[in-house]
Amino acid sequence: MIPAEKTNIVAADTLILVVDDEEFIRRMVSRNLHEQGYGYGFSCVMAESGAAALVELAARPFSLIITDLMMPGMTGLELLTAAKQMQPDIAVVMLTGVDSSATAVEALAQGAYGYVIKPFQPNELLINVINALRRRDLEILRSSYERQLEHEVSERTRDIHEREEEITLRLVSASEYRDNETGSHIRRMAQYAALLARELGWAADQVELMRLAAPMHDIGKIGIPDSILLKPGKLTPEEEQLMQQHTIIGTRILEGSVCSLLQMAYTVALNHHERWDGSGYPRRLVGEAIPECARIVAIADVYDALHSDRIYRRAFSETAALELLIASKAQFDPRLFACLLDNVDELRRIRCQFSEV
Repeated sequence: MIPAEKTNIVAADTLILVVDDEEFIRRMVSRNLHEQGYGYGFSCVMAESGAAALVELAARPFSLIITDLMMPGMTGLELLTAAKQMQPDIAVVMLTGVDSSATAVEALAQGAYGYVIKPFQPNELLINVINALRRRDLEILRSSYERQLEHEVSERTRDIHEREEEITLRLVSASEYRDNETGSHIRRMAQYAALLARELGWAADQVELMRLAAPMHDIGKIGIPDSILLKPGKLTPEEEQLMQQHTIIGTRILEGSVCSLLQMAYTVALNHHERWDGSGYPRRLVGEAIPECARIVAIADVYDALHSDRIYRRAFSETAALELLIASKAQFDPRLFACLLDNVDELRRIRCQFSEV
């Protein structure tokens, strides 16, 4: 017999469901547990079939099921599957009169914690019960630890994202002091780009990187002279060439980082003025040779620019802005352009949410 002083292994008032179509077996199992397991606080409920066991399981939680393998109607294996669906943490010990290794392996593979051959010694049953309950407690503890660990990782990831966002906004704010673009434009850009990435099926973590990287697309403008950057009229060809250098300056600021956020920002800064038809700059890339993150930022940037006041013009109406976009759609990824048109309502909501203050 297992000594009574081991009572710390099993919680007090452990509720066990004993299932067998033979009343004699049910009573013998319950009696043996009470007699052999004194001090463990076992409390047994009996059910004559799998269907009756499901009724008991629906009424209250159990720590353990001891069930016959072969019963009329629902078998022990079928009960095991149904019980795990109803109470995922429940432990199961199988009783059977068939000494079959294949059946034992199948039962254990389906989630049984013990397998006892009839006829059995009372202490043999008790050992299987104690081991099953101990394993159940360890599984619950492991699951609890994993949930706690996931929560901690989630919290730390959130903290990292918040720090990255703050760094991004502070970095971008340096260029805002010299450019006519506002913080609202930067935030709208980020939201537009994240929306389009999400609609294209990007993973959530990559969508978040896009949201943080997009505002850095024009970071290179910090190196452009005020006479060009703030000029209220049309730029000369020479001035236009100098303005285009902001893509190269941006990459020099962002290059060489091992941080995934800055790596995406580097790609965006370099390529967001490339055009699908090859008429962009600085490398005149064509079609899918342009990184998708840059294609997303390109269309998001133009969309917001058309709806925003600039030093050389007033914002266009939504109708006029869409007409201009359609007229110049050859410069955009066709799939992205269709995605933008499909989400005009959501883009409008974002524009209103992050309007100029």
